[in-house]
This record gives sequence, C-alpha cells and structure tokens, in this order.
Amino acid sequence: MSDKSLLLRKACKMKPSLSPSNRDSSLSALASQLNLSHPLVQLAETIAWQAFEKKFGCVVKASGGRPALPTRLLVGLHYQKALYDESDKSVAAKWVENPYWQHFCGEQVFQHELPCHPASLVKWRKQIGTDGFEQLLSQIIQTAMRSAVMKPKEIGRVNVDTTVQEKAVAFPTDARLYNEARITLVRAARKRGVKLRQSYVRIGKYAFFKQSRYRVARQLKRARRHTRKLRTYLGRMIRDIERKLPQPDAEMAVLLNRENRLSNRNEVILTSSTVCMRRKSNVWQRSRFISATSLAAKWCL
Repeated sequence: MSDKSLLLRKACKMKPSLSPSNRDSSLSALASQLNLSHPLVQLAETIAWQAFEKKFGCVVKASGGRPALPTRLLVGLHYQKALYDESDKSVAAKWVENPYWQHFCGEQVFQHELPCHPASLVKWRKQIGTDGFEQLLSQIIQTAMRSAVMKPKEIGRVNVDTTVQEKAVAFPTDARLYNEARITLVRAARKRGVKLRQSYVRIGKYAFFKQSRYRVARQLKRARRHTRKLRTYLGRMIRDIERKLPQPDAEMAVLLNRENRLSNRNEVILTSSTVCMRRKSNVWQRSRFISATSLAAKWCL
C-alpha cells in the first residue's frame, strides 16, 4: 500500500463521529437507568441528529492529529449551554455530574471525566461560523414543530420589548462644558510643547467646585458669577494658544474652533447621538441620560 493511501485512511479516521462510542461495554447502559419521561430524554429522541452530521461533517477539517470530538456531543453541549445559561467551563463541569445531560449528548454509559476542554467549544464555534448557528436554530424550531409544541402561525408573530440602561454622561451645564474644554486645551497644548502663560488648573477647579455648590444651594447669582469666571478662563486659554501657535495642526485647529464657538456663542456640543435624556426632580441630578434598546424575537423555547 502506498504512503498516499495510508495518509488518506489515517485522515478519514480523524473525522468526527456522530455520537460518542461506548467506551466500556461491561457497564450497564445509561438509558436503562434514566426516567424516559424526562424532558431532555424526550427531546433527544426528537432531534434529527443526522442533519448535524451532514452539515458539520465537511466543516470540521480532517487531519492526521487527534480525532475530532463527536458532532452530537458538541451540538448537545451548545444546546445545554444556551438552555441553562452556562459558560463553556461550567457546562463541561456540570455535564460530568448530570446523567441526563450525558444521555442528551449521545453517551451510552455514564462518564466520570470532562467531555472536552472548554477551548474546544470556542474552536468549534469558529469553525461552523454564523451558518452553523443558523442550522442549530433551524433544527430546534423544526423539532418544536414536529413535537406540536409550536404551530406554524407562531413563526410570523414578533415579540418586541424595550429596555433602557443609564449612560455615564453628565448633564451639559455651561460650567462643566467650560471647565472640560479648558482641560482639553491644556492637554493638547502641553502635548505639542506650547508653553502657556497660565493653565488655570487650580483656580479653574476651585471655580467649578464653588459653582456647583452654589447651584445646589440655589444661590444662582453667585453660581452665575463663577460660571462667567470659567468662561473667561476658557477665552484666555484660547487666545493664548492662538498667539503662540499661529499655524496649528488639523487636530488642534478643530479643538480651537469648537471651543471658540462654545466660548463665544454658548453652544452645546453633543458627544453622543444615541443617548436620550429623561428629566428628574432631584436638585443634585435634574436629568439622567439613558440609551434605549429594542429587542425583537419571533419565538423561543
């Protein structure tokens, strides 16, 4: 027999099998020790496991190394991972403890070792790709229809839900915008080696602190006075940089133009277009920013 034929025979042996083999024939069958009315046992009898072998048999590349894991084992582990909300590591650990999980994955006798390394699940997901997961979803839907759990008309029904999550975005008050703009310009100028006449680091921070305290205490005249101070500090910073950097680069020019508009015309610059604001009645937090997300699902097991 030639070397080429030997390599081909060896490669064929490395292909994944459909179900795990019986590792010890002297042990009693696992199915005889289980409750046949258990949902996982009934589901295992309904799923068309042969379809996964036809779909994923050509996806997993054969090589002359370690034999590939059984297709039913990998598919069953991913179904259990999604059903019980487990991670790759936890689903492998609980698989050893649960005989129904082992029967669902095609084991003939009870196993006392991990089915695979958690990294093997990651590699298998990369191999099957998006089309493979669509096949997993398609088969479970077809199984539900064969079992009369789901009717064909339910596929066209869409369930939509909306949830919100609070964003770490502060309310764009004038004082906060002036202070943040000054800090941004100081960092950009120091990065380019510009020697500033004054950075207003300490007095700017103190003015912003006092403005916030006066605003909470409803002392609006004093709060506006410190807001004007912060605006003055920003204007001085812009003019100082323009004098010492007559030909700024593109990034610095954009910063100067934006902060100049903010200082002269009191414009509010939005930083995120996907954030919406919701009013509150608290003095210390009159508004909060949230990001809304809509979820749509046709049907789930």
